[in-house]
Amino acid sequence: MRRPLVELTLAAVAVALGVFFAVNSVGEGDGAPVQLEAVTGVLAVSGLVLFRRGRPVALTLGLIPLAIYFAAPMGALPIALFSVALHRRGQVTVALAALHAVSVAVVYGLALGLTRVFYESVTFIVLLNVSLVAIGMLIRSHRQLVASWAERARQAEEGQRLRVEQARSAERERIAREMHDVLAHRISLLAVHAGALEVRRDASPEEQRAAGTIRQSAHDALEDLRTVIGMLRTPGEDRPQPTLGDVPALVEQSREAGAEVDLRFDGADGVPEQVGRSAYRIVQEALTNARKHAPGAPIEVTISRTAEPGLIVEVGNPLAASGSLIPGAGAGLTGLRERVQLVGGRLEHGPTPGGEFHLKAWLPCPA
Repeated sequence: MRRPLVELTLAAVAVALGVFFAVNSVGEGDGAPVQLEAVTGVLAVSGLVLFRRGRPVALTLGLIPLAIYFAAPMGALPIALFSVALHRRGQVTVALAALHAVSVAVVYGLALGLTRVFYESVTFIVLLNVSLVAIGMLIRSHRQLVASWAERARQAEEGQRLRVEQARSAERERIAREMHDVLAHRISLLAVHAGALEVRRDASPEEQRAAGTIRQSAHDALEDLRTVIGMLRTPGEDRPQPTLGDVPALVEQSREAGAEVDLRFDGADGVPEQVGRSAYRIVQEALTNARKHAPGAPIEVTISRTAEPGLIVEVGNPLAASGSLIPGAGAGLTGLRERVQLVGGRLEHGPTPGGEFHLKAWLPCPA
């Protein structure tokens, strides 16, 4: 709806200007016959409607000689120059405006001489063209500025999305590697017990065959698991994964780095390895964020059991008075949420009314 309205408005302006020039020309007695003026005016406005957006330069070049020798097309020419300024580079617009100004000055000078009418006519036409060209170039610059802002916003959103996806992917890969360590151990035990059952002397042939099948299936499953997870591993990562019992050592490392950390830890007895690893990663990320965004602030770490079968991990620190010294993308917290959700837990984080940043995670853990 907006585009037809714009085209109709510009065509109406061109017609109004063309009628104005034609009336003045006929009134002064130096214009072309009315019928010829009408025909050229219709041709100029029709060309303006058809080619203003697609071929504004060619339209302007065609209207320049027509607007010099006839009055009615003079109304369409400024609109054509406006379209050139709107859709083409500034150098092209200035060149066409200058070509028209020079052409008008030469032709009118030869026809009218250096009279008052000559100066008034040339000045009016040039000022009209310059005004519309300036408006067109201003609108073009504004559109380019808005487009650049939109592109920057799109790139920023895309970059944030990629960082979030990378954090999720990295966290899932880490969890997959940890699950490999757990499953490999369990499957290996299954294969060992099946092999022992297979060689028992008092086992029946059916039991020995079943045990052999179990042992072979466990061996094949272990090989498949190692093949798949092996693609996720990188050199240097085949090391023991941290557990909940390693949290005190992690806190001690932060203290050696200059952080003031208060740890309240109930112990790691009876906590499954996967839950313990998740709790360790939560504390690790929380300590890193605290050192990054509130350097020097005291940090409180609490790990405790709850009445609801589960493990509570809480980390809090005062917010920095002058804001974060290092900007963050939130990828670490995104990875923690992904990890907690994968083990069936809950994660909450954010500033508190007391001026602290508080992170709290609940991880399911059998009593």
